[in-house]
Amino acid sequence: MIGGEKALAAAEQKITSAIATGIELTDTLWYGGNSTYENVDTLANSQAVQTADVLFAVGGGRVCDTVKVVGEKIGKPVFTFPTIGSNCSPVTAVCVMYTEASEMQGLFFPSKPPTHAFIDTAIIAAAPDKYLWAGIGDALSKQVESSFSARGDQLNHTDGLGIQIGKMCTDRLLDYGTQALKDSAEGKSSYAIEQVVSEIIVTTGLVSVLVVNDYNSSLAHSFYYGTTVLKKMEEYLHGASVSYGVLALLKLDQQEELFERIYQFMQENKLPVSLAEMKLNTTSDLSAILDKAMTTNDIVHSPYEITRAMFEQAIMAVETHKVDEKVKIG
Repeated sequence: MIGGEKALAAAEQKITSAIATGIELTDTLWYGGNSTYENVDTLANSQAVQTADVLFAVGGGRVCDTVKVVGEKIGKPVFTFPTIGSNCSPVTAVCVMYTEASEMQGLFFPSKPPTHAFIDTAIIAAAPDKYLWAGIGDALSKQVESSFSARGDQLNHTDGLGIQIGKMCTDRLLDYGTQALKDSAEGKSSYAIEQVVSEIIVTTGLVSVLVVNDYNSSLAHSFYYGTTVLKKMEEYLHGASVSYGVLALLKLDQQEELFERIYQFMQENKLPVSLAEMKLNTTSDLSAILDKAMTTNDIVHSPYEITRAMFEQAIMAVETHKVDEKVKIG
């Protein structure tokens, strides 16, 4: 069992009590604090990991990504136990890897996704609200990015299926997201939380498994990866940064009606609709973000070329946007 410190405190006892008789837990290990290849090597060389038949990943996205890489490298199946509803890593066959300085290093692609994901919404509802908040922000990107990046391509059945599944995300997040956050604030599981967590982890995860990586992300994630070069953004949650990138992509692509709906939802739920809300400025910070963002592969496969000037112009359009009061959420 490998996890984050808080995740293990929240879930370890519940998991161990559910383990069937005859299954031996070789050890419980901290994953190292970030999804880095250094932490992967440390875990892979652990005697407890080497002697285990199955690896349990307990925690958030970086825990799951770390353990998925370990499992791939040493040939062990991985079962995931997400303790927060922050992203789709528990289901996907892709891992985001970071340097020791926490800058995004690149992607690692296991040969297959985790064997199974065990989702306990009672544990997720009891976690700090910020994780579900950021998870909603992350999931808002799936329909927008996958549909955009696949536009104009002749899709095979599997890719087409993934793109269609992704179209479930936005409406359901807008319908249930506000109530889910209210319920999370009270620490109670609910129908709204179940619906939102299913979108964050399962729906987006299935899209990622089904489609080729070209369709899995786009400009919204490039924006997030750009923010990883700034030390002050180390503790800022992935999904919140991605959600701002969604707004930039919608402005870039002139999808004004959807932009208005998502913008108002984000504003209502305090997801960032400006750089200032992330404590970023439009001069040196934005320049550094764009320097990194333009090097990412996420924007390479697009229906048209995305230039640095277009990227910056889209962000500035978000910064100067005025809410259209005629557009309603839902």
